[in-house]
Amino acid sequence: MNYFKFQPLLKQTLWGGDKIIPFKHLSTVMENVGESWEISGVKDNETIAAGDGRSLNQLVRDMKGRLVGEANYQRFGDEFPLLIKFIDARQDLSIQVHPTDEIAHRQGRERGKTEMWYVMDSEPDAKLYNGLKLQITPEQYKQMVADDTICDALAQYSVKEGDCFFIPAGRIHAIGAGCFLVEIQQTSDVTYRIYDFKRKDKDGNYRQLHTQEASESINYTVLDDYRTHYQPQTNESQLLVECPYFNTAVYDLTEAMTIDYSELDSFVILIGMKGEGTLTIDGETVAFSAGETILVPASAQEVRTEGTIKFLETYVLS
Repeated sequence: MNYFKFQPLLKQTLWGGDKIIPFKHLSTVMENVGESWEISGVKDNETIAAGDGRSLNQLVRDMKGRLVGEANYQRFGDEFPLLIKFIDARQDLSIQVHPTDEIAHRQGRERGKTEMWYVMDSEPDAKLYNGLKLQITPEQYKQMVADDTICDALAQYSVKEGDCFFIPAGRIHAIGAGCFLVEIQQTSDVTYRIYDFKRKDKDGNYRQLHTQEASESINYTVLDDYRTHYQPQTNESQLLVECPYFNTAVYDLTEAMTIDYSELDSFVILIGMKGEGTLTIDGETVAFSAGETILVPASAQEVRTEGTIKFLETYVLS
C-alpha cells in the first residue's frame, strides 16, 4: 500500500459538540461527540487501518522503517510517535498542562507531551487559553487554584479559522466553548488537570485535580504573545511549527502540485481541512477531502495533489 486511511475513534464527552459528525460525512448523528482520534497508537486506543484490519502499531511492527522512517524507528520502536485528533468543544474544557519528557520521567511517566492546535471553522465567540500572562510562582499558582482565580493569570485568545497555537510541554492551556480544531501531539496520555471551573460529574463529585504534579510541570515564563504567526499563502507550503516532535505545514491549494518526499526519512500525515481533490501517491490515486486523514509511508517518493483543497502536512525528523 502506498497510503493508509484509518477508522477514527469517536470519543463521546459531556463537553462535546456535533460538528465532527457531519464533518466526517457519517449518516448517524450522535450528540456529545467531542473528539475524533484520526490516527492513534495509544495503548488500548489504536486506530485500525481501513480495508486492512491491522492496528497502527501492528503496521509499525510489520513495516518498521519503511512506514515511519529508519531514524524514527530507531527512536520510537514499535510505537507510532504522533496522535492526531479533531476536537469539537461545546463547553469549556478543563485547564491543563503536560510535563516535558524529563519531568515526566522524574514523575514515573514514560514521556511528556508537546502539541499544537490549528483552528478550523469555529463559533464567532470561540476563545481559548494558552500560556501565562502574569508572572507567578509555584506557591502563588497553588493559591490561585485554591481560590478560583487561576484564570486571571492566563492569556486568553479569541480565535477564528486558520489560527495556530504551538503548545510545548509545560505551557498551561485550555480549549474554550465553540472551538473546532485539529490537535497534533506526541503519543502520550499524560495530562494534569489544573482547574475544572468547579463542575461536578454525574455523581455530584468534583473531578480530580493534579495540583502538585502540575506545579512541577508548568513553565512559569511569561511571553508577550503565544499565537503562532504566519502569512497565509496559496499554492505553496507554509511552515507552521518546527520542533523535535513534529514539523507541520499548511497547504491551501487551488491548482495541482507535486510534493517530493524522496529525501524525507519520515512518514507524512495529511489532514484534510477544507475542499476536496485527489492524491496520487507513487502512482496510486485516492480521493481526499475535508475531514479525512491519510498516512503516507516513509517509503513513498512523491505525492501529487489535484483539486481545490486545504490540508495540514506533519512528519517527524529524528
